[in-house]
Amino acid sequence: MLHISSLPSKYGIGDLGEEAYDFVDLLVNLGSSIWQILPLGPLGYGNSPYQAFSAFAGDPIYVSPGELVKWGLIDEGDASDLIQFNRRKVEFEEVTKSKNKLFSIAFSNFQKQQNVQLINEYRAFLIEHGWWLNDFTLFTACNNYFDVKSWNLWDKELAMHSASAIEKYSLMLSEEIEFEKFKQFLFMRQWFNLKNYANSKGIKIFGDIPLYVSQNSSDVWSNQDIFLLDEDGEPTLVGGVPPDYFSEVGQLWGNPVFNWNRLSETDYHWWIARLYYNLHLFDIVRIDHFRGLESFWAIPANSETAISGEWLPAKGFELLSILKSRLGHLPIIAEDLGIITNEVQQLRDSFNLPGMKVLQFAFTSDYTNEHLPHNFDGRNVVYTGTHDNNTTLGWWRTILNEEKSLASKFLTHSKENIVQRMIELAWSSTAEIAILPMQDLLELGSEGRMNIPGTATGNWNWRYEKKQLKKHQLEFVKELNLKNNRNNG
Repeated sequence: MLHISSLPSKYGIGDLGEEAYDFVDLLVNLGSSIWQILPLGPLGYGNSPYQAFSAFAGDPIYVSPGELVKWGLIDEGDASDLIQFNRRKVEFEEVTKSKNKLFSIAFSNFQKQQNVQLINEYRAFLIEHGWWLNDFTLFTACNNYFDVKSWNLWDKELAMHSASAIEKYSLMLSEEIEFEKFKQFLFMRQWFNLKNYANSKGIKIFGDIPLYVSQNSSDVWSNQDIFLLDEDGEPTLVGGVPPDYFSEVGQLWGNPVFNWNRLSETDYHWWIARLYYNLHLFDIVRIDHFRGLESFWAIPANSETAISGEWLPAKGFELLSILKSRLGHLPIIAEDLGIITNEVQQLRDSFNLPGMKVLQFAFTSDYTNEHLPHNFDGRNVVYTGTHDNNTTLGWWRTILNEEKSLASKFLTHSKENIVQRMIELAWSSTAEIAILPMQDLLELGSEGRMNIPGTATGNWNWRYEKKQLKKHQLEFVKELNLKNNRNNG
């Protein structure tokens, strides 16, 4: 598990260029067959990939300048500003500004050049993706034009998505809109080039679908009827989770929740399109907060914490039934962590979806803990930890002695390399997929943590450098893949 942003790169953030291809080659060499990433949508508040401006668009911040040089759209010198950034932490705002300048140069060159192949690809892209692209790019241009925090504070007619207002602003902001379309073209061309390369090497890309979308997103603006909003476009209820392992006051995400009755009336058109699209982008997808498809924690929009919410029913069974009737097999992983009821388990099992087990949760009670390998079956994906957990080394340094005592009964051999013992426990389990966060392969402490749930800032910026990766670590995983029959052959 390694997000695109965390890859090595000299351009301020991991991207879809040379280092991504090298990582695919590394996975092949290790005998691994799955690369899991986080959502790729345009980053919203707090730079969280789970608060994106669109459920369909990609964030151009991941576009590789090196690939643009190869395509003849920029010169190497055009990207010189990006080389100055931190190679261990992503400086999102500064990198975004610098890359936008780069994209302006690329766009200008694209308009001047007569590269027939690129022009034809661009035209085909506009036709193929217009069904989401037109709303998203208009939304982005208007968001910049009005310079406010949410679409419902725009011009009233435009906020209500009226046809006349859409026509007016589409003409007025046509240049900005075309630029946004071009950036999406660059992202999608680079993404599918990488995905096709990975697939050709036997590597599947494991993507991630957040259950909710951001309030300030093109999806809510252009599909207001499928969300619970008031007459001013403000959410009446917002998403989150009650108090749990991660937070004593729960998590207040602030996303608008779905109007499941209206979704049902539309035959779940928006959701089906979203799932189809993501299964085109990725080979396997994880539905984050899967339990929200059965019932969801609905919190009054004016609440300061998630404590005051209540569980309300969703209609995920109807949604997944429609999808399965069209696709047959569903290459979907259910993120079923947290408070999971029998009803949620029945929803997951009705569609034969693998769930998730996390070894860092396995030692908090006793031998009956559901995350202990002897208590779960093969229809699962096992992790040492996820992007929301501490690293395994950081976890070990902070857990209570009672947890360490139980863990020591399962983590045999030397306690000096607890990280490798945890990886071995995951790999030797019956889970059909075992996922290792890159931070655990590197044996990093808490300094390598990707996200702390419940905190709004300072997350998602971790990156690694190639010099951190040691030969013995690679040999360890390669041997584990062979020994536990998890190699891609």
